[in-house]
Formats: sequence, structure tokens, C-alpha cells
Amino acid sequence: MIVVAGARGMLGHDLLELYGSDARGVSHDEMDITSAISVERVLKELRPKVVINAVAYTDVDGCETNQERAFQVNGEGVLHLARVTAAIGAKLVQISTDYVFDGSKGLPWLEDDRVNPLSVYGRSKLAGEDNARINPDHLIVRTQWLYGRHGKNFVETMLRLGKEKDEIGVVHDQVGSPTWTVDLSAAVRALIEKDCRGTYHAANAGCCSWCDFAAAIFAESGFDTVVKPITTSELGRPAPRPLYSVLDCEKLRRDSGYLPNDWRRALKNYLKARRD
Repeated sequence: MIVVAGARGMLGHDLLELYGSDARGVSHDEMDITSAISVERVLKELRPKVVINAVAYTDVDGCETNQERAFQVNGEGVLHLARVTAAIGAKLVQISTDYVFDGSKGLPWLEDDRVNPLSVYGRSKLAGEDNARINPDHLIVRTQWLYGRHGKNFVETMLRLGKEKDEIGVVHDQVGSPTWTVDLSAAVRALIEKDCRGTYHAANAGCCSWCDFAAAIFAESGFDTVVKPITTSELGRPAPRPLYSVLDCEKLRRDSGYLPNDWRRALKNYLKARRD
């Protein structure tokens, strides 16, 4: 059996839909990963073969002012999961982020590139990676720029604003790979099926800026909204962001055989799915 922690989240929903009866979702109400007692009680009762941790405190700016909570959820919570999964002989799959990198490389990031998070969020997720490695049977999957049907995300925000505004300013100097949670779920399953261990990158193929992504959303949805390029500094958000955080996913393809969709194709599939 596979246990998906964070069953009510955007990725958790899609993982459960993908696995069907082979997976058991647990929400925060059932298992609080920040509590060692809660994690031990639930996992020792369920005895899964695999635990996928889709729980995260993902409010990047909120992490700057709530550091303790960020490290409790993104760092210490993973420590509890790693200890218990190791004790019961289960694989721990930890979902991580491009924010562990500083964005200075200018080329797609490899799994063994030097990490240097710029923000509290990035540092807390890196702590989670380090803690996941306490379980020798661990799988760390770094991803980025997620969107899906079961949570707030950039695509839905742009669709709402496209109905309300004729022009919108969007950052053009941050570059990454928008990733649909359905495609990420498939990549995670492929890695698990091949019994992969260690660290992998998984994102939709290709890259763009947030500005390019917004323009594509409007074009695919038939909106005439004009996208005005602005800089990260003009946006003035509290947490620093990596400016170039594209993830190299060749290791994923080589070891699992999974070939991610291009980000533009993934967007088309997402928009079609939300209409159906």
C-alpha cells in the first residue's frame, strides 16, 4: 500500500486519482507530520510500503515572517516521517523544490549541483531533503511552478484576472518550467515503479518566464488581456526568488523511462481537463 500524506492538497489529490485503490490518503486531521507521536501512530498502524509526502508550507513570502512554522512543516515533519518509515521498512518519497538553488547558474540545474537557497522557504525545504536521507530508502523529487485543479495556482489566478483586466503586469526575469501536478504524479509513479532512490528532478519540459506563461494562458483561453513585463524588483515581494531555476530532468528519463510533456502541451491538457 502507498500512503499519500497531504491528501487534500493539489498534488495529493492527483496522486490519489492516479493510484486509485492502491493508495490511501491521509490528511492533516489524521496525521500531523509535525508530531512524532502522530506520525508513528498512523504509519505503524497502516504499515505502507511507500509514503509520499505531499505536505508542505508553500507560502514563500509567508515563510519569511513565520520561520518557525516553515521549518516545523518542511523540515522537522520530514524528520519524523524518515525515522518511522525507516523503522517499518518503507520508502519515503519527499517532494522538494527548485528553491534549493540560487538561480545563478544560467543553465538547467542538475541533481548534484551545489544548493544555495535564497529564502526561508528554500532553506526549510533543503532541511527536509537532508532529513529524508535519514531513511536509506528515500526518493527526493524536486519540482517547480506547480499548478493543478485542486488548489490555488498561477493559472487560475491569471484566468480570473483575464476576465477582470485589460492589462496585467507579470514578472519576466524569473525563468522556470511550469508543471502540471498530473504530470508530476506520473513522474513520481514511474520513479517508484523502478524502485529509484536518491534525488531526481521532475518538471514539464521546456522553460519560460512567468510573463510568457501568463501570455500562453491568455492565448489558450481566448483572452485579449495584454501582459506587461515587469521585473522581480518592481514586484517587490518579501522573499527572494531564484531567477533561473529550470531543472534538468534527464536523470528522470534515463532511470524511469518517463518523458515529461512540454509545458505548453501540459497547459493545453490542463485547460481541457478543467473544461470537461
